[in-house]
Amino acid sequence: MASSIPASASPQGASAIKAPPRRRNYGGAVGLVIIALVILMAILAPVLSAYAPNAQDLFSRLKPPGFVPPAGGPPHWLGTDQLGRDIWARVLYSARISLFIGIISVSLTAVVGTLLGLMAGFYRGVVETVIMRLVDLLLGVPFILLALAVIGITGPGLQNLILVIVATRWVQYARILFGQVLSTAERDFVEAAHALGSKPFRILIKHILPNVAPTTIVLATLDLGFVIILESGLSFLGLGVSPSTPTWGMMLAEGRAYLNNAWWLGTWPGVAIMITVLGFNLLGDWARDKLDPTLRR
Repeated sequence: MASSIPASASPQGASAIKAPPRRRNYGGAVGLVIIALVILMAILAPVLSAYAPNAQDLFSRLKPPGFVPPAGGPPHWLGTDQLGRDIWARVLYSARISLFIGIISVSLTAVVGTLLGLMAGFYRGVVETVIMRLVDLLLGVPFILLALAVIGITGPGLQNLILVIVATRWVQYARILFGQVLSTAERDFVEAAHALGSKPFRILIKHILPNVAPTTIVLATLDLGFVIILESGLSFLGLGVSPSTPTWGMMLAEGRAYLNNAWWLGTWPGVAIMITVLGFNLLGDWARDKLDPTLRR
């Protein structure tokens, strides 16, 4: 009598069943391309623009995109502002400031927050109490109030803006890394290192830091877009770099008064911020999917 067992129930049938295709995440590639293009355009700003960012021409003020000067010369592809300055040139040169502040601020923030989170979670005791109470204190202070206090004391400027961002953002890293270190310190390989007589600093650097480093990388990648928005917001309020330096936030502030009759003044820097932040967010989501073991499939 022929067996009525279906092929799918037999070992051969089970092996013939293929796993569903793995879903590919193209967001990271898209984000990387966006960021690469923004960086390349910022570097090649003198080549891509025929005008200096602060060159004024009052006879060409508030001209729409595509305007060609009557006396001849390259067109203003994105129009001109209230002083006749080329919007395209100012958007390109502003990218340099935003990327520089974002990368430097996030790098310093990640280093400071990671080191303090490691110390609080590993050494515990008084070190944990001091660091984590400072974290709780700073988390309870609104960012804008702290920014106003620091800028009011030190004055606006590039270095002071970076200082404000680092002073307010490191607590996010320290708080998350503190929990990561607590859970990692209880794992078997760390206890084995203690039993073998390894020095605490060696255990911290060799065993714990490599296990929490992916968390720092993910946080930093996701934080880049947020820091660019912070920088633009502070520049919009006049708390950023000096007025002679073009920034996206400052361009938004200047274009606010001309939205009814010159929409391009505030639109193009807003689009630049949106595209840049989108690129960093897509790259951050990809890094989280790749480096977080709970999300791997």
